[in-house]
Amino acid sequence: MGGSRAQVNKPHKTRFASKASRHAHKIDKVRTGKPEGSHRAAVKGARAARVQRSKAIRDQKRAALLKEKRSSVGSLSAPRVIVLFGLSSSANVRPLAKELLTIASGEEGKQTSSTVASPTYKLRTTVLQAPYGDLMSCMELAKVADLLAFVVSANSLYNCDSSSPIDEFGSQSLSVFRAMGLPSTAVFIRDLPSDNKSRQELKKTAISFVSPELPEDCKFYAADTKDDLHKFMWLFKEQQLSSPHWRTQRPYVISEEACIKPDDSTGLCTLLVSGYLRAHNLSVNQLVHVTGLGDFQLGQIDVLKDPFPINERKNSNAMDSEDSGVQIVGTFVPDPSIQEPLLVENIPNPLEGEQTWPTEAEMEEAHLNNKQRKIVKRKIPPGTSEYQAAWIVDDTDDEDSDSENDNQDDAGMIIDEQQHSDHGGCSLDMDAVSHFTEKFDEETIGGTEMADDENLTKEQIEAEIKKIKEANAEDEEFPDEVETPLDVPAKRRFAKYRGLKSFRTSSWDPKESLPSEYARIFAFDNFTRTQKHVLAKTAEQDEGSLKGCAQRGSFVRLHVKNIPTDVASKLVHPSRRLPVVVSGLLQHESKISVLHFSVKKHDSYEAPIKSKESFIFNVGFRQFTARPLFSSDSINCNKHKMERFLHHGRFSVASVYAPICFPPLPLIVLKSRDGEQPVIAAVGSLKSVDPDRIILKKIVLTGYPQRVTKLKAIVRYMFHNPEDVKWFKPVELWTKHGRRGRIKETVGTHGAMKCIFNSSIQQHDTVCMSLYKRAYPKWPEQLYQM
Repeated sequence: MGGSRAQVNKPHKTRFASKASRHAHKIDKVRTGKPEGSHRAAVKGARAARVQRSKAIRDQKRAALLKEKRSSVGSLSAPRVIVLFGLSSSANVRPLAKELLTIASGEEGKQTSSTVASPTYKLRTTVLQAPYGDLMSCMELAKVADLLAFVVSANSLYNCDSSSPIDEFGSQSLSVFRAMGLPSTAVFIRDLPSDNKSRQELKKTAISFVSPELPEDCKFYAADTKDDLHKFMWLFKEQQLSSPHWRTQRPYVISEEACIKPDDSTGLCTLLVSGYLRAHNLSVNQLVHVTGLGDFQLGQIDVLKDPFPINERKNSNAMDSEDSGVQIVGTFVPDPSIQEPLLVENIPNPLEGEQTWPTEAEMEEAHLNNKQRKIVKRKIPPGTSEYQAAWIVDDTDDEDSDSENDNQDDAGMIIDEQQHSDHGGCSLDMDAVSHFTEKFDEETIGGTEMADDENLTKEQIEAEIKKIKEANAEDEEFPDEVETPLDVPAKRRFAKYRGLKSFRTSSWDPKESLPSEYARIFAFDNFTRTQKHVLAKTAEQDEGSLKGCAQRGSFVRLHVKNIPTDVASKLVHPSRRLPVVVSGLLQHESKISVLHFSVKKHDSYEAPIKSKESFIFNVGFRQFTARPLFSSDSINCNKHKMERFLHHGRFSVASVYAPICFPPLPLIVLKSRDGEQPVIAAVGSLKSVDPDRIILKKIVLTGYPQRVTKLKAIVRYMFHNPEDVKWFKPVELWTKHGRRGRIKETVGTHGAMKCIFNSSIQQHDTVCMSLYKRAYPKWPEQLYQM
């Protein structure tokens, strides 16, 4: 039979094979133009390209790291800022600050400046002290710190009163620093014993107490002797420092010297701030923010000779030397054609008819006018219309006074009924509607704040606090439930409210019935795209492609113009020990819009936090006053439910009118009362900038079944007159036991109504109706308080 050959099947023959494919086996491989091993050569070339590309990326990263190291440690870099913060009252930071400055400068004497240059370490250092007990000052210093050094006293471990070297203020400050974003951290342990064994044991004990509160890469140093501080300085020089991301996006200057240059009898002045420029290049045409004062334009930037050079004589380190203090290297003057204007609010055009709802002042004026022309009820013949009644001459005789009193109710009822039937529907009296809804909003939301009235007595303040706490407890137990008034028709009281078939899917126009404040704010067509362009412009400044930019690391003097003299004098007062911080603003960051923050109530704050209450917002370098409106963050829904209070243990969204900021930015909410130091109330971060975010206030009207027959029930006490039942008839009903229903018809004259449901209703159930209206934050009375 057959041999040992393997079986070879005939190849498949396609019907439409080409002539070249049929004769491919007859053609020599050399004549085809494809050399042998071409695939292998292609693979080898691709591998070489990948290796080359990886090497280029590696070289770019190495060059970027080298450039960053040179800019942070070299002779052209700004001094490194060390902020000393005592974790307890027993930790004294003042002696440590003096010892650090002495070690860094190499001079035994009184230091006239907080910045020194060390030829020994080839490093410039600024040492600042955080005042214990002043939370706001500690926050401002932590924002500009390159190294946040916590000071711990070993003596606190011996005290029987405290079981930890961190007291209450230290723990609260640590939580605030973590919320803002910690820079590089270190811990100095002071007052250790001289005995080596006891010294090591006590140091380990202090580390075990403090390390859980700090990042894992935190360094611990003993700081009692000069040798300990020398060791720290050598390690600090080689340490690669990290800083919060939000701080690396904006240029800023920490003042070495600040003074005022008065203008000519205008009440304004020019603030001169001298210091090192950090993080980015600063253009003379961009706006700047002075922490605590507001946003301003620059009149000029002077580049000065470095007062703290590393490679010169030690005697030239003084800030007040005659040779180095006033020598100007270069000057930048703004170009009026490209300088960014200082726009805060938009100027609305009243002829455009942007807003449809009247202002509060117009509502109050209309209400007073309505009171003056109030209709006096009098006896009129039955069947007489209101127009005919205007021609009836009043009878001055008192003969029928008794009969008038007897029939007064009937006459008033006829006029009221005539008024309801004539005006009906949507043409309500706008003045009365505004008055009732404004009064109702004050009762349900709390439009007035206790802290705004300085004339309140102690008993009134305590009563107000008790009232707020009761409202907070009621809001947790019975959210959104309100009572229908007896003296006012419900269709007037709730005229701004409407019913929704579905909170998630029902449509709501974001441009409908906007308040007058929306004519004063700015909005973006595409916020993400705008932020991308703004950050690209900052990158152009750093590359040096734009004119009029001071270089990062240079010693500059900023001329901040048009600042009120009385406010600027407080900033540069000799008693103020904090440096002045001037930060550059990105494009559009001076304009006011609607900002939304994701916030959470702080664990240490026990008092209720009410919507539209005045708070101090710390956002990045900014600090301003705002009156937030709280709301939930609904997923897959363009509508969000308003919250009357900020409750413990969950995140909410706080919406405020504030200057535009580009995320990411941390938020610290502070509350100040009765002239005391502000306390932390909430923490969070910037979420978005969007005036079209719809926040709906929900109210629930409740009624109770009286007679129940399977699917039908007669419900009372939701309304008090038949007109209200007819007005709210299209709105869907629901019960607390999960039934759905609708109003069928009115029953009687006292607001009872017959309702039908989708399933059998029980006698002890509660019938509810949900109504919604759009809510807006409160415009701040004063944005910046100094």
